[in-house]
Amino acid sequence: MKHKKRVVIKVGTNVMVNKDNRIVRPILKNLVEQIARLYEEDIMTVLISSGSVIAGKEVLDDNTIEDETIRRQVYSAVGQPRMMRHYYSIFHDYGMRCAQVLATKRDFDEGKHRENMINCYEGLLSQGIIPIANEDDAVSLSMSMFTDNDELASLVAELIQADMMILLTDTEGLYDGHPDDEDSQVIKAVSTTQRVEQFIQSSQKKEGEGRGGMKSKLNVAKQTAAKNIPTYIANGKHENAIVDIVNGKEIGTRIYHDQTEEENA
Repeated sequence: MKHKKRVVIKVGTNVMVNKDNRIVRPILKNLVEQIARLYEEDIMTVLISSGSVIAGKEVLDDNTIEDETIRRQVYSAVGQPRMMRHYYSIFHDYGMRCAQVLATKRDFDEGKHRENMINCYEGLLSQGIIPIANEDDAVSLSMSMFTDNDELASLVAELIQADMMILLTDTEGLYDGHPDDEDSQVIKAVSTTQRVEQFIQSSQKKEGEGRGGMKSKLNVAKQTAAKNIPTYIANGKHENAIVDIVNGKEIGTRIYHDQTEEENA
């Protein structure tokens, strides 16, 4: 099956929850609806989805495990099938199929592990099945954990030779000041050689139960864009954010590889 484009979309925990850290199903439905619209245009999506820990906490509020690492493993192990149940049901409503792909960092090392990952993704995409990826938190060791799901998204984008990567969060993009300041503006475009780290303040939001944040997103976005995969940071709670970005509208912050600046350096 020949497709026009491949797009990797990472959705953070803050996108899919309300102020009480409860997963909001209509937000997931909106994400899937946009992926379905892209599919009708022969654009295939790989979805990197956070949320398993929050989904586990929703049913394990009385978890008495003191060790933080083990507690997170248990939340993730319980929450991952709950997330997939959400996604499976919604994709089914749109006449589509999805599949779960859990990974640890070593799966991307050169050799048989990486070849196996490539074969898995290529097989799913060839059948029009949407892969939904997440870190295998339940079994990942600290030395083989991803920094966060932004890093996982970047590795997957490189693995499948994606045409673009979209990192969805709950802010409009990268600001030139604190997001809550009235004078702050969204930076529309950043090149891989442009220094904008000074705009990222420690007070900017991190993912609710994840390990990411804007600094992580920018670092990962630059690394991905340097591999000629344009990357976007945008607000995933907007109704048409994904489709608008794919269609070339000016949404969020675009990070791109500027070869001219490198040549002149």
